[in-house]
Amino acid sequence: MTVSKPDENSGTDAAWAVLHTPLSVIDLKTFCLDIERLFRINPMLNFRTWQQLGKDRHHFAGQNISQQPPFDFDLTLFVRQLPDGIQIDYDHSLKTRTTLIIEPVSDRPGCHSKLTITDYYDGLPEKERTRQLHRVDKSISVWANDLQRYLINWHQWSRYRPWRWYMQHIWQPMKPMGRRITTILLWITVVELALIFLGGAIYFLEFAG
Repeated sequence: MTVSKPDENSGTDAAWAVLHTPLSVIDLKTFCLDIERLFRINPMLNFRTWQQLGKDRHHFAGQNISQQPPFDFDLTLFVRQLPDGIQIDYDHSLKTRTTLIIEPVSDRPGCHSKLTITDYYDGLPEKERTRQLHRVDKSISVWANDLQRYLINWHQWSRYRPWRWYMQHIWQPMKPMGRRITTILLWITVVELALIFLGGAIYFLEFAG
């Protein structure tokens, strides 16, 4: 995965990340069209609300923790399909649009598609963009990393209905902190069960035999 971020001193007005996935081009585009899931994968966004206002129009609000201090957002976005991907336009936002460009890949083992995510900040004059640097969304690298990991897991596990149900109804609505706590608790449970089985096996071998 490669990432480029805006240079606050040079006035660069875009940031982008490139990730490779095991999904086909068609499957990757279908995945990305679930806009709510796509954004909720971003661990730097704490959502308060998400509303679908129409087929290609959504409203969402929450807090972005990619900056310190974090900043609140309250946005309406519009989705339109491109020949090679998706474009998401924002209403009343420092970030004007996000494009997701999907391309086929044939020269990397295990990879069938490439996703390039680009955030654009070219809707305001440079002086105004500089004044609002504290509201720049710096989450793109973390988002791309988590999205790549999610897509790999999706490719491996989405054929199983219980996994899909858990990810959609339990994992997706959680806040990022809740997901981390849940993961820790699950690992603790796995270790405890392993120790119980190990203790049972030792007892059986030493006393029951």
